[in-house]
Amino acid sequence: MNAEFPNIQAPIKLYRNPMSGHCHRVELMLSFLGLPYETIDLDMANGAHKAPDYLKINPFGQVPAIDDNGVVMADSNAIITYLAQKYSHGDEWSPRKPEQAAEVQRWLSVAAGEIAQGPCAVRLVKLFGMKLDYDRAKSITESLFGVLEPLLTSREYLAGDRITLADVAGYSYISHAPEGGVSLQPYPAIRAWLERVEAHPGFIGMKRSPLPPM
Repeated sequence: MNAEFPNIQAPIKLYRNPMSGHCHRVELMLSFLGLPYETIDLDMANGAHKAPDYLKINPFGQVPAIDDNGVVMADSNAIITYLAQKYSHGDEWSPRKPEQAAEVQRWLSVAAGEIAQGPCAVRLVKLFGMKLDYDRAKSITESLFGVLEPLLTSREYLAGDRITLADVAGYSYISHAPEGGVSLQPYPAIRAWLERVEAHPGFIGMKRSPLPPM
């Protein structure tokens, strides 16, 4: 039993690929919350995510997934929402006020939309050879950054003046955009935001590609 979280009988199991930004999103939330967890790396190149035992955990055959002492859940945004609501104090990560809650939800939708189609997709092409439309993904990334740069000039974090789930959902793929061939050098406000996230207690980085950064 964990002294700080007495309702946790054993470490939370995180099924992941260590190079996945979706998985890092969950690991970042676990670390920010100071939760005990263990990582279970799936050999996705050899189809471990499609094996019958894993499909019982996530029928879609995707990572990440967690097993929180019998509570099994998939989808990175769903998982970080669950963790924040179950284990954080008050509205520390997930605001309750309607306007703030809606703003956070907006950025969770962006994470599943423009971030997945942009920074995530360019990285999938460059690092993993995925057969995706690279030019389209790069255009989406640059359009996204064109929105984020002025926004983060006027506020500290994506959803306001404090870190929330919005930043957890957005950080991983945006910070690794250079691995997909999109430089962050033209975007000082985005880089400053990334540094603020990285300075938050409990931050843990994602494994980086050996390719030289842009």
